Amino acid sequence: MGKTLAIRNTGIVYGGANVGLMGAVADGALQNGGEVIGVLPHFLRDKEIAHQGLTELILVESMHERKTKMNDLCDGVIALPGGFGTFEEFFETLTWGQLGLHKKPMALLNIDGFYDTLLQMMDIMVNKAFLKESNRQMLLSGNTIEEVLRKMYEYQAPQTGKWVTKDEV
Repeated sequence: MGKTLAIRNTGIVYGGANVGLMGAVADGALQNGGEVIGVLPHFLRDKEIAHQGLTELILVESMHERKTKMNDLCDGVIALPGGFGTFEEFFETLTWGQLGLHKKPMALLNIDGFYDTLLQMMDIMVNKAFLKESNRQMLLSGNTIEEVLRKMYEYQAPQTGKWVTKDEV
């Protein structure tokens, strides 16, 4: 993923660590001349997980400030397979889009079907009237980085609001 983004001259903004999948993505981009900006809270830097080779490392005070800064710096979001932190960051930013605070494409890189059941859950939410179909369409997904990037480049934010009205139930 990092190599592909670097070759496409697409910069990366991420959490700034040298570990995990995103650490590997950062390395791949940097090894191929890509720009990589990390946003890391001071307390994580103190745990010695800060990536030392980034184009830029921005230190912030809190996890919330980190998400806000990453959102300010990015043009779109791709989530790789991950745990609680990945879900929390992704869904907060997706909710900001649902509320109209940004119009950026948001995608899941569904490697080996990792997100299949989550995507099924989104469809259930639509069927049970907890989520508008137009808002469901905000959540892009693909099995390859090329598919995800194509969908992101073609993305048009919905024109409808978040709230499901009585008429739509």
